[in-house]
Formats: sequence, structure tokens, C-alpha cells
Amino acid sequence: MITSKKELNKLIKSDLFRYIGKDDNLSFYKAYFTIPGFKFSYYLRKSSYYNKHSLKGVIFRCLLLKYQFKYGFQITPNTQIGKGFYIGHFGNIIINSKAQIGKNVNISPGVVIGMANRGKLKGYPKLGNQIWIGANAIIIGNITIGNNVLIAPGSYINFNVPDNSIVLGNPGKIIPKESPTSDYINNIVSEEY
Repeated sequence: MITSKKELNKLIKSDLFRYIGKDDNLSFYKAYFTIPGFKFSYYLRKSSYYNKHSLKGVIFRCLLLKYQFKYGFQITPNTQIGKGFYIGHFGNIIINSKAQIGKNVNISPGVVIGMANRGKLKGYPKLGNQIWIGANAIIIGNITIGNNVLIAPGSYINFNVPDNSIVLGNPGKIIPKESPTSDYINNIVSEEY
């Protein structure tokens, strides 16, 4: 939950930095008009901040809904998403509103982060920091994905993943690796944001 306008602006700047490597006004306009993922995350952050019953809240949620349909992203304002959120390309991304996502996370097209409705994994995923999720990966259930994890395209994950790992395949297989996201996650957001 975003509690102040200052925090809102820092989140938007951190997302911008992930896309452009800068957070100045010129970079903002460049990203807003040319990068669908940034435009969507801008309205997602604004919708998260303003009360849904306020005039600004209604306007930002309407714009968010417009871009949900236009780009194929199904991510709601109450989803907990950390600093430096990066959507690589537009097209079919579904994230459950109760999932938790850390900072410096990259999402590719076709990704599903969803709940398990029953069984021992009933619940929602919690993703750590500095995670790269490849196209068409599926992350389901009450599981925890550690920090510095690369999830290969097409992977199916319904189990906990430790820090510093690569997950690949269906069913997913964990491969320990010291720097799995090196060169996959660029413009990492530091604590200054």
C-alpha cells in the first residue's frame, strides 16, 4: 500500500529507471509515449495510491482498465509490487491481486502468477527481489521464490525456490547458480528510490 505522494513518485521513478536508466522528465515522456510496460505501470501505481472512490482514483482506474485491455495485462491496483517493476513486452500477463512481488522484477509475456484453490499449496505466491521471469512461465500456489532467481521461459513452478537459482522446465527443476540474473536484469534500482 502506497502511503504518501513522495512514495508514489519514488515508485514511478524507480520503474522509469528500470526502463531507461534515468529518471528525469525527458526520460519520463519518452518512456510514457514509447514503452507500453511503463505506461501501464504508471497507471497501476497511480491507481494504487488514490482512493478508488475519489475523482482521481476513478480516473486512474478507468485509464488502467483501458490499458489492461489494450496491452493484455491483468494486474490490479491492490497487488503488492516493489520498486523497479519491469514489463518486457505487452501481451497476456496475469498476476493474482494477492500475490506479492519484490523489487527489480522483470515479467515477460504469457506469465501467470496465480493462486492454488485447494491442497497443501492453497494460496498465493510471494516473489523476492531481482527476479527475471521468462515468457509463458507459470507460478502457482502458496510458494516463495527467493532473491536473485531466473525463471526460464515455459517453466511451471508450484514449489519453493531458494535464492540464487535458475528454474527451468515443466515440471520445474532448480539449478543453483551464483549470479543467474546477471545481464538479464538491467538498471537495478538501489535503496535511493
